Amino acid sequence: MYLLLENNMLNLVDPMDRSVLHSQPIASIRVWGVGRDNGRDFAYVARDKNTRILKCHVFRCDTPAKAIATSLHEICSRDRMQAGLDLPLQAEFPTPKTEQVQKFQVLYLGMVPVARPIGMDILNGAIDSLMGSSNREDWTPVDLNVADATVTISKEKDEGEVLVECRVRFLSFMGVGRNVHTFAFIMDAGSHRFDCHVFWCEPNAGHVSEAVQAACMKCLVARPPSQRACSSSPPGDSVSRRVSTSVKRGMLSLIDTLKQKRPVTELPQ
Repeated sequence: MYLLLENNMLNLVDPMDRSVLHSQPIASIRVWGVGRDNGRDFAYVARDKNTRILKCHVFRCDTPAKAIATSLHEICSRDRMQAGLDLPLQAEFPTPKTEQVQKFQVLYLGMVPVARPIGMDILNGAIDSLMGSSNREDWTPVDLNVADATVTISKEKDEGEVLVECRVRFLSFMGVGRNVHTFAFIMDAGSHRFDCHVFWCEPNAGHVSEAVQAACMKCLVARPPSQRACSSSPPGDSVSRRVSTSVKRGMLSLIDTLKQKRPVTELPQ
């Protein structure tokens, strides 16, 4: 559907026959905001004219949702000026908060379904499969954007084109492969399906691995207390154990490989 702002109304329009599916007076909107993860989620809260109950309307946009928020802000600012109101705009219409996103330029080998959600053998098998079935020229240069709640893969030359978007809470395993340049993570895609995404990193995969691990830990800390494990140590199949184990194994593999490549200094004669 289309979201149109015209004549002080927010209208949802059917793209096929241009019929108005929903119409909301902008003056009745209490608050709106843009999603913090990728900027494509937009929501507003308004009172239903029939039930008089406050409802939150949420949308996933094809383009950055900040444009909608900016237009609403401009319309409301204009109306406030015409009405002679001089209250601070920021107090009434706060700008959405943004979170820190770490961006890595890597090569994306692709995705391959795997049989299990955990295991370095599964991870290395997926890496070997994609590396053996493709050439470096076939790999896609991408930006790997790591935020607190999402890991997004977008084309390097076109930031607007998102290839893959993964929720951190659905990450089941991650690690550095046998080659220190390779990094992969497994996502639970639902219905007992698990997808492994593989990357080639320069100068090595250490920084990417640490960033994804940090996002996983923040995701666990942000959970409500009722959803956390009661014991001080996580259960055997918890995400924190799986992520910590995979990262430790991957980093140990990375350190061992770097040690082997260290140049040998000549002993004095």
